Amino acid sequence: MDAIDRQRMAGRTVLITGGTSGIGKATALGLAMMGARVLITGRDPRRTRNAALEIRASGGAVEEFVADLSVQSEVRRLAGEVLRREARIDVLINNVGGYWNTRHVTADGLEHTFAVNHLAPFLLTHLLLEHLERCAPARVVTVASNAQAFGRIDFDDLQGARSYSGARAYNQSKLANVLFTYELARRLRTATITANAVHPGLVSTSFGAADPGRTQRLFVPVLRPFMKSPADGAATSIHVASAPGLERTTGRYFVNGKAARSSRRSYDESLAARLWAVSADLVGLPPPGRPVHHDL
Repeated sequence: MDAIDRQRMAGRTVLITGGTSGIGKATALGLAMMGARVLITGRDPRRTRNAALEIRASGGAVEEFVADLSVQSEVRRLAGEVLRREARIDVLINNVGGYWNTRHVTADGLEHTFAVNHLAPFLLTHLLLEHLERCAPARVVTVASNAQAFGRIDFDDLQGARSYSGARAYNQSKLANVLFTYELARRLRTATITANAVHPGLVSTSFGAADPGRTQRLFVPVLRPFMKSPADGAATSIHVASAPGLERTTGRYFVNGKAARSSRRSYDESLAARLWAVSADLVGLPPPGRPVHHDL
């Protein structure tokens, strides 16, 4: 990394959810090496502390926060703690996510995949938005997946209560990430906060290992030698969070560091608006007026 890269993020604070392993930790390490002060979140105190120690050992500035983002009260507590402890947030990277082959229900009575992968970043972004605005120009980066291309938003069974498939739930949540990103960009169109989604690629991590599906059990061991490393998987998140040329680029989907087209369904504005309204209701936010930033 050259001297310019090492100073690119100097003076900026970046919050990365799910920053204790895999793509999230690699993203935190990469941005810390570019001079950013990184804030990482994790569910497990020991793993969160160990990740922070590793980043510090590499010369990075880091603070850790412990929260289970499947629980909305924990998302709210995390946001409150960040707002109390941190004077600024320049970049929010909604990285936390997962795959669960069997249906789990959170403490809030919601399907786990939808709660973690979509509702957690939806709520956290809202709670931190004014703080980001005060630090503008700021950026919101949400880690999606090309699985969004196979996703459908099933409003009649959003929580998979009648019929559940791990793959279907995951694909739906990743489409929701992209719809949320595009709708956020539309609602922030007069603000100096950008909102973009990224696809990290097929990355060799422990993703889905706690509750894998048959396809994962069969094919991941075969594909693992051909998968990206976590550092390579983090490259697009790092690029979108830091590239000087992207200060005004918003409402885009990035693959391998370049803007790309997402699925046709992801550009459906009526679908995005409906998902936004349903999501706001599920996390207890008031229904907003779309064009006005402070009504988000």
